[in-house]
Amino acid sequence: MKKILSYLFNIVFPPRCLYCGKIISSPNSICEECFEKISFISAPYCQICGIPFEVEKQTPKNLICPSCAAHKRLTRLNRSAIVYDDFSKNGILSFKFHDKLAFSKLFTKWLKLSGKDIFEQGVDLIIPVPLSYRRLLRRRYNQAAILAKELSELTGIKTDLMILKRIKHTKAQSLLSHHVRLKNVRNAFEVSKPQNIKGKRILLIDDVMTTGATLCECAKVLIKAGAESVDTLTVARTLRE
Repeated sequence: MKKILSYLFNIVFPPRCLYCGKIISSPNSICEECFEKISFISAPYCQICGIPFEVEKQTPKNLICPSCAAHKRLTRLNRSAIVYDDFSKNGILSFKFHDKLAFSKLFTKWLKLSGKDIFEQGVDLIIPVPLSYRRLLRRRYNQAAILAKELSELTGIKTDLMILKRIKHTKAQSLLSHHVRLKNVRNAFEVSKPQNIKGKRILLIDDVMTTGATLCECAKVLIKAGAESVDTLTVARTLRE
Protein backbone atom coordinates (compact mmCIF):
# COMPACT_ATOMS: atom_id res chain seq x y z
CA MET A 1 0.00 0.00 0.00
CA LYS A 2 2.84 2.36 0.88
CA LYS A 3 4.54 1.72 -2.46
CA ILE A 4 1.29 2.40 -4.32
CA LEU A 5 0.75 5.68 -2.51
CA SER A 6 4.34 6.69 -3.20
CA TYR A 7 3.90 5.84 -6.89
CA LEU A 8 0.72 7.90 -7.13
CA PHE A 9 2.32 10.82 -5.28
CA ASN A 10 5.25 10.84 -7.72
CA ILE A 11 2.85 10.96 -10.63
CA VAL A 12 1.05 14.02 -9.23
CA PHE A 13 4.18 15.60 -7.77
CA PRO A 14 7.15 14.22 -9.73
CA PRO A 15 10.61 14.52 -8.14
CA ARG A 16 12.61 17.46 -9.38
CA CYS A 17 16.29 18.33 -9.47
CA LEU A 18 17.18 20.17 -6.28
CA TYR A 19 19.28 22.64 -8.26
CA CYS A 20 17.41 23.44 -11.48
CA GLY A 21 13.92 22.02 -10.91
CA LYS A 22 14.00 19.64 -13.86
CA ILE A 23 11.86 16.48 -13.48
CA ILE A 24 14.03 13.48 -12.54
CA SER A 25 13.46 9.83 -11.63
CA SER A 26 14.55 9.87 -7.98
CA PRO A 27 13.60 12.28 -5.15
CA ASN A 28 16.14 14.33 -3.20
CA SER A 29 18.66 14.27 -6.03
CA ILE A 30 19.91 16.28 -9.00
CA CYS A 31 19.80 15.87 -12.76
CA GLU A 32 22.73 14.73 -14.88
CA GLU A 33 23.42 18.24 -16.16
CA CYS A 34 23.70 19.68 -12.66
CA PHE A 35 25.70 16.68 -11.46
CA GLU A 36 28.29 17.44 -14.14
CA LYS A 37 28.63 20.97 -12.76
CA ILE A 38 29.52 19.78 -9.24
CA SER A 39 33.28 19.68 -8.57
CA PHE A 40 33.75 16.58 -6.42
CA ILE A 41 36.97 16.28 -4.44
CA SER A 42 38.73 13.06 -5.35
CA ALA A 43 42.26 11.70 -5.18
CA PRO A 44 44.95 12.84 -5.31
CA TYR A 45 44.52 14.94 -2.18
CA CYS A 46 46.49 15.45 1.03
CA GLN A 47 46.01 12.37 3.17
CA ILE A 48 45.72 14.52 6.30
CA CYS A 49 43.88 17.76 5.52
CA GLY A 50 42.17 16.52 2.35
CA ILE A 51 43.02 19.50 0.14
CA PRO A 52 43.16 18.38 -3.51
CA PHE A 53 46.38 18.64 -5.47
CA GLU A 54 46.32 20.42 -8.82
CA VAL A 55 48.22 17.62 -10.56
CA GLU A 56 47.58 14.66 -12.81
CA LYS A 57 45.51 11.69 -11.67
CA GLN A 58 48.56 9.41 -11.89
CA THR A 59 50.03 11.14 -8.83
CA PRO A 60 50.47 8.74 -5.86
CA LYS A 61 47.53 8.76 -3.43
CA ASN A 62 49.52 8.87 -0.20
CA LEU A 63 50.90 12.40 -0.50
CA ILE A 64 50.90 15.01 2.26
CA CYS A 65 50.74 18.74 1.52
CA PRO A 66 53.61 21.03 2.64
CA SER A 67 51.48 22.60 5.38
CA CYS A 68 50.65 19.25 7.00
CA ALA A 69 54.26 18.10 6.61
CA ALA A 70 55.51 21.18 8.44
CA HIS A 71 52.87 21.51 11.16
CA LYS A 72 51.13 18.92 13.32
CA ARG A 73 47.35 19.35 13.13
CA LEU A 74 44.87 19.02 15.98
CA THR A 75 42.60 16.95 13.79
CA ARG A 76 43.41 13.45 12.58
CA LEU A 77 41.81 13.66 9.11
CA ASN A 78 39.85 16.38 7.29
CA ARG A 79 37.61 15.49 4.36
CA SER A 80 35.09 17.38 2.19
CA ALA A 81 32.83 16.09 -0.57
CA ILE A 82 32.82 18.98 -3.06
CA VAL A 83 34.41 22.31 -3.87
CA TYR A 84 32.51 25.36 -2.68
CA ASP A 85 32.17 27.39 -5.87
CA ASP A 86 29.67 29.58 -7.73
CA PHE A 87 27.50 26.61 -8.68
CA SER A 88 27.58 24.43 -5.56
CA LYS A 89 27.02 27.31 -3.15
CA ASN A 90 23.48 27.87 -4.44
CA GLY A 91 22.39 24.51 -3.04
CA ILE A 92 24.33 24.89 0.19
CA LEU A 93 22.94 28.35 0.91
CA SER A 94 19.41 27.18 0.04
CA PHE A 95 19.81 24.34 2.57
CA LYS A 96 21.42 26.55 5.18
CA PHE A 97 19.23 29.65 5.07
CA HIS A 98 16.12 29.01 2.98
CA ASP A 99 14.52 25.86 4.40
CA LYS A 100 15.45 23.63 1.45
CA LEU A 101 15.93 20.66 3.76
CA ALA A 102 15.57 18.14 0.94
CA PHE A 103 19.24 18.87 0.20
CA SER A 104 20.17 17.10 3.44
CA LYS A 105 19.52 13.63 1.97
CA LEU A 106 21.77 14.33 -1.00
CA PHE A 107 24.52 16.00 1.04
CA THR A 108 24.52 13.17 3.59
CA LYS A 109 25.14 10.59 0.85
CA TRP A 110 28.07 12.66 -0.35
CA LEU A 111 29.41 12.95 3.20
CA LYS A 112 29.35 9.18 3.65
CA LEU A 113 31.25 8.62 0.40
CA SER A 114 33.84 11.34 0.98
CA GLY A 115 34.38 10.26 4.60
CA LYS A 116 35.39 6.71 3.67
CA ASP A 117 38.97 7.21 4.92
CA ILE A 118 37.66 8.49 8.26
CA PHE A 119 35.20 5.65 8.79
CA GLU A 120 37.94 3.13 8.01
CA GLN A 121 40.10 4.70 10.75
CA GLY A 122 37.18 4.35 13.18
CA VAL A 123 34.56 6.74 14.59
CA ASP A 124 32.77 6.40 17.93
CA LEU A 125 30.62 9.54 17.96
CA ILE A 126 29.34 12.08 15.42
CA ILE A 127 29.02 15.69 16.63
CA PRO A 128 27.80 18.74 14.66
CA VAL A 129 29.33 22.19 14.92
CA PRO A 130 26.80 24.06 17.10
CA LEU A 131 25.05 27.37 16.50
CA SER A 132 24.59 30.07 19.10
CA TYR A 133 21.08 30.27 20.57
CA ARG A 134 20.61 33.66 18.93
CA ARG A 135 21.44 32.34 15.47
CA LEU A 136 19.45 29.14 16.05
CA LEU A 137 16.34 31.11 16.98
CA ARG A 138 16.65 33.23 13.86
CA ARG A 139 17.39 30.32 11.50
CA ARG A 140 15.17 27.79 13.34
CA TYR A 141 17.46 24.83 12.65
CA ASN A 142 21.13 23.92 12.65
CA GLN A 143 22.06 22.54 9.24
CA ALA A 144 25.09 20.74 10.70
CA ALA A 145 22.89 18.96 13.25
CA ILE A 146 20.55 17.77 10.49
CA LEU A 147 23.50 16.36 8.55
CA ALA A 148 24.96 14.71 11.67
CA LYS A 149 21.65 13.04 12.52
CA GLU A 150 21.11 11.68 9.01
CA LEU A 151 24.73 10.54 8.72
CA SER A 152 24.27 8.69 12.01
CA GLU A 153 21.27 6.88 10.53
CA LEU A 154 23.24 5.97 7.39
CA THR A 155 26.30 4.67 9.23
CA GLY A 156 24.88 3.34 12.49
CA ILE A 157 27.32 5.51 14.45
CA LYS A 158 25.87 7.34 17.45
CA THR A 159 25.46 11.10 17.38
CA ASP A 160 25.21 13.65 20.18
CA LEU A 161 23.67 16.97 19.11
CA MET A 162 24.01 18.69 22.48
CA ILE A 163 27.37 17.78 24.00
CA LEU A 164 29.32 20.49 22.15
CA LYS A 165 27.88 23.94 22.87
CA ARG A 166 28.58 27.40 21.52
CA ILE A 167 28.77 29.61 24.60
CA LYS A 168 29.61 32.88 22.87
CA HIS A 169 27.71 34.57 20.08
CA THR A 170 30.19 35.44 17.33
CA LYS A 171 30.12 37.39 14.12
CA ALA A 172 29.48 35.42 10.92
CA GLN A 173 32.82 33.93 9.84
CA SER A 174 32.09 34.63 6.17
CA LEU A 175 32.44 38.37 6.83
CA LEU A 176 35.91 38.13 8.38
CA SER A 177 39.53 37.67 7.30
CA HIS A 178 41.47 34.53 8.23
CA HIS A 179 43.29 36.17 11.16
CA VAL A 180 40.11 37.69 12.57
CA ARG A 181 38.22 34.40 12.17
CA LEU A 182 40.64 32.67 14.53
CA LYS A 183 40.14 35.37 17.15
CA ASN A 184 36.38 35.46 16.55
CA VAL A 185 35.79 31.82 17.59
CA ARG A 186 38.37 31.65 20.38
CA ASN A 187 36.77 30.33 23.59
CA ALA A 188 33.39 30.16 21.84
CA PHE A 189 32.75 26.46 22.58
CA GLU A 190 32.58 24.08 25.52
CA VAL A 191 31.84 20.41 26.14
CA SER A 192 28.87 19.93 28.49
CA LYS A 193 29.69 16.37 29.60
CA PRO A 194 33.39 15.56 29.13
CA GLN A 195 32.92 12.04 30.50
CA ASN A 196 30.79 11.19 27.46
CA ILE A 197 33.62 11.81 24.99
CA LYS A 198 36.62 10.67 27.03
CA GLY A 199 38.75 8.30 24.95
CA LYS A 200 36.40 8.47 21.95
CA ARG A 201 37.11 9.10 18.30
CA ILE A 202 34.97 12.08 17.33
CA LEU A 203 33.73 13.07 13.88
CA LEU A 204 32.87 16.78 13.56
CA ILE A 205 30.27 17.68 10.92
CA ASP A 206 29.67 21.04 9.23
CA ASP A 207 28.41 22.30 5.88
CA VAL A 208 31.42 24.29 4.63
CA MET A 209 35.10 24.54 5.54
CA THR A 210 36.67 27.88 4.62
CA THR A 211 39.74 28.59 6.72
CA GLY A 212 38.97 25.78 9.17
CA ALA A 213 39.06 28.16 12.14
CA THR A 214 35.72 27.05 13.57
CA LEU A 215 36.44 23.34 13.14
CA CYS A 216 39.90 23.78 14.64
CA GLU A 217 38.53 25.57 17.72
CA CYS A 218 35.90 22.84 18.20
CA ALA A 219 38.58 20.16 17.87
CA LYS A 220 40.77 21.89 20.44
CA VAL A 221 37.93 21.94 22.97
CA LEU A 222 37.02 18.29 22.33
CA ILE A 223 40.60 17.07 22.67
CA LYS A 224 41.08 19.11 25.84
CA ALA A 225 37.93 17.46 27.22
CA GLY A 226 39.44 14.00 26.65
CA ALA A 227 38.61 12.91 23.10
CA GLU A 228 41.13 10.43 21.67
CA SER A 229 40.96 11.99 18.20
CA VAL A 230 38.89 14.41 16.11
CA ASP A 231 38.20 14.17 12.38
CA THR A 232 36.25 16.72 10.36
CA LEU A 233 33.84 16.11 7.50
CA THR A 234 32.09 18.84 5.54
CA VAL A 235 29.89 18.95 2.47
CA ALA A 236 32.13 21.54 0.79
CA ARG A 237 35.35 23.45 1.19
CA THR A 238 36.78 26.54 -0.40
CA LEU A 239 40.08 26.18 -2.19
CA ARG A 240 40.92 29.89 -2.23
CA GLU A 241 40.13 32.76 0.11
